Amino acid sequence: MLITGFPAGVFQTNCYVVAAGPGSDAVVIDPGQDAVEPLKQLLAEHRLNPVAVLLTHGHLDHTWTAQPFADEYGIPVHIHDADRPMLADPAVGIGAALGAMIGDQVFVEPQKVVELVDGEPVELAGITFGVDHAPGHSPGSIVFTVAAPAVDGDGAPVEGETVTVAFDGDVLFQSSIGRTDLPGGSHERLLRSIAEKLLPLRDDTVVLPGHGPATTIGRERAMNPFLQGLTGTQTPAERKGRYGL
Repeated sequence: MLITGFPAGVFQTNCYVVAAGPGSDAVVIDPGQDAVEPLKQLLAEHRLNPVAVLLTHGHLDHTWTAQPFADEYGIPVHIHDADRPMLADPAVGIGAALGAMIGDQVFVEPQKVVELVDGEPVELAGITFGVDHAPGHSPGSIVFTVAAPAVDGDGAPVEGETVTVAFDGDVLFQSSIGRTDLPGGSHERLLRSIAEKLLPLRDDTVVLPGHGPATTIGRERAMNPFLQGLTGTQTPAERKGRYGL
């Protein structure tokens, strides 16, 4: 399996490309600001054919170029229905103050939109993506999971073994969590989403977040200060995460 990507735009939003391997169909996750040209270069480098765009949520830093990219290739954009209104009106998800940065730029829905449903996997590019609704950062936040071949310390595949990779948008970061002060955000709900959808995963699950470096469930379970209290007394005050709109 090929999983690659790059940070896009002023928000350094991680845009990911997932494919069975070089020269195959591919899925794009969260094409943010100024992502189109780097995406095209990446696709050409690995001889990939994009067949769909998956959005972890509707905030503008993750969706900025979803419509022009998807419409150019005639492919669908998948998003949870709770965040779908943000595609045509990003200010719905970021509020008036941050919405001012949009200026007079006009956004429209992609020509093809598919609404994601919690617990209903999607099969794209020959890969099964698990779909877990994890609201809190935004009402329609989604965690996508795939089973990737496990590798040893030298990077060689381990026959018959897989590891789960979770693309979790702005739900959980290395040593942090998503902010909850934007419209539709809820600190309590975010913690519940993490407890219900992420912490049950195995410690070796690789987390590829919407901003910043990769991490693992085991690392965050042991070291993330924002997760303290999920199984006991919760932290007393709402604490903002570091990354993302």
